[in-house]
Amino acid sequence: MIEEKKKIVDNFGRPHTYLRISLTDRCNLRCFYCMPEEGIELMEKSNIMTLEEIIDLARTFRDLGVDTIRLTGGEPLVRKNFGYLLEELAKLGVTLKITTNGIMLDKYLDLFQKIGLKKINLSLDTLDKAKSVFITKRDYFDRIWKNIQQALEMDMEVKLNIVLIKGVNDNEINDFIELTKNKKLKVKFIEFMPFKGNKWDWSKGVSEKEILDIVSEKFGKVEELKNPKHSTSNNFKVKGHTGSFSIVSTITNPFCSECNRIRVTADGKMKNCLFANSETDLLTPLRNGEEMDNIIINAIKTKKYSRDGMDVKMDPEHYEKNRSMISIGG
Repeated sequence: MIEEKKKIVDNFGRPHTYLRISLTDRCNLRCFYCMPEEGIELMEKSNIMTLEEIIDLARTFRDLGVDTIRLTGGEPLVRKNFGYLLEELAKLGVTLKITTNGIMLDKYLDLFQKIGLKKINLSLDTLDKAKSVFITKRDYFDRIWKNIQQALEMDMEVKLNIVLIKGVNDNEINDFIELTKNKKLKVKFIEFMPFKGNKWDWSKGVSEKEILDIVSEKFGKVEELKNPKHSTSNNFKVKGHTGSFSIVSTITNPFCSECNRIRVTADGKMKNCLFANSETDLLTPLRNGEEMDNIIINAIKTKKYSRDGMDVKMDPEHYEKNRSMISIGG
C-alpha cells in the first residue's frame, strides 16, 4: 500500500502550495506605510534564519506540496550571499518569484535569467521623483526606473506594486495605466492595509470601485480578465493596451475563499495570514533537529477563514498586535 503524501491543508479544505519567505527585515528604503515612523527594532542576527536553514525549510515545504516560492524582505536583495541562496533554491524544482524595490535589481538580472526566475514584483508607488523621495525617504527613483526598463528588455514578467493612499498617489492611477499601453507590463494597485504602527485609516484608502471608475472615465470600459486560480487580485485590461492591471481589494472585497498562501518571516515564524497576530515558531524545532512536517501541518489547522478573523471590519485591537509590514515580509 502506497502511503498518501502529506499535504498542507487547513480546516476549510484549502491546500497550501504557495510560500512567501522573508529573507531579512532590513531595507534600503523607509516607506511610511511599511515601516513605522519611529523605525523598528531589528532582529538579532542569531535569530535570523541562515541560508542553509532557509533552504532546508523550503525543501520541507516543497515535499509537502508547495510548488511556488516568493522571496521577500525587507528588501531580499540586500541579504548577504543572495545569489548563492537563489541558485540553491532553484534546484528544488519549484517556481521562484521575487518582490523587490528594484534598487539592486541590475546586479541580479543575469542570474534570474540563468535560473529561470521570470516573475518580478517591484514596489513603485509613484512616477513622480520628488514624491518618491517623500514616500521612501530615499532618492533612488532614477536607478529603479532604469532597472525596470532593463528587466523588461530582458523579457522579465514585471509587475509594479502600488499601494494607493488618498492625497498621496491616487492622482497617478491613470499615469500607471498609461504605462501598460505600449509596455508588456502589469500594474497592481493595492488597497491601503493596516499593520502595526502604520497609522492606518480607511479614509486614506482607495477602493477597487473608485479605481475602476477613475480608469473607465479616461480609457472607457475596461475588460475584465479571467483570474488565475488562487489569485489575490482582480485582473483587468484596457482595450488595445499591451499590458494589464489588477487590484488587490483586501479591504473592500476580500479574496480569501481560495487562499493557498503561507508566510515565513526572516526569524523563522510561520504566519497563516498576512493579518495573523499569532505565529508558529519553525526555527527552534528546525535547529533542534525535530521532524518539521507535522509541525507545519498542525500549524495550518489554526488558520481562520478570512483576514485572521477580521471578517466584518479591520479591528485595531487585532492588527496593532501584528508586526509591522517590513518585519512580516512584503
